[in-house]
Amino acid sequence: MKLRTAGLLGTAGLLLGLAGCALSAAEVPPPAIDEAPGAKRATAVLAGGCFWGVEAVFEKLRGVKDVVSGYAGGSREEAHYEIVSTGRTGHAESIRITYDPSKISYGKLLQVFFAVAHDPTQLNRQGPDWGTQYRSAIFYSNEEQKHVAEAYITQLNEAKVFGRPVVTKVSSLDTFYPAEEYHQNFIERHPDYGYVVVNDLPKLEQLNKHFPELLSK
Repeated sequence: MKLRTAGLLGTAGLLLGLAGCALSAAEVPPPAIDEAPGAKRATAVLAGGCFWGVEAVFEKLRGVKDVVSGYAGGSREEAHYEIVSTGRTGHAESIRITYDPSKISYGKLLQVFFAVAHDPTQLNRQGPDWGTQYRSAIFYSNEEQKHVAEAYITQLNEAKVFGRPVVTKVSSLDTFYPAEEYHQNFIERHPDYGYVVVNDLPKLEQLNKHFPELLSK
């Protein structure tokens, strides 16, 4: 099992990420266009760098029923960590969120995604991690999700919220493939792991600070 490490590069990457993302969390507005209330169960697939930290952020939210780390954008045959890590599969490290739209909307999930889960201005990287597998992406499963996501990115760019353009790609979801078991709930099981301490725990701190009303009790 090959896992990520943290060091000076990780610290530098985190600071760069915070400059574009978490430090602006309080200024990231909610989407002007959101999904209409509907079913009690829906899914969203998002990619924002290493799935460990992104998963941990969304697991804390009220109305979120389940979060799974995995891969989206490539084939079933190549949906394995060691292969995805080459950056040549088309996959992005992603998470699948199962949520209750009556308690938290798709747009609100996207607000958290852009505000604290990652830096949407970094192209094919997040902090110390480089490659297309770490790209910022929203994989939509229906036209409403596509509309909400594209409108929100336009809104954020026009408002110059981050000072740099949002580079998040909006793509149709083909299939989501769950990652290996050892990646699931990684931060809950390894809160003292070096990479987690440097790169992921600050995301949870920002979530607690800027979105306390969204946290699950």
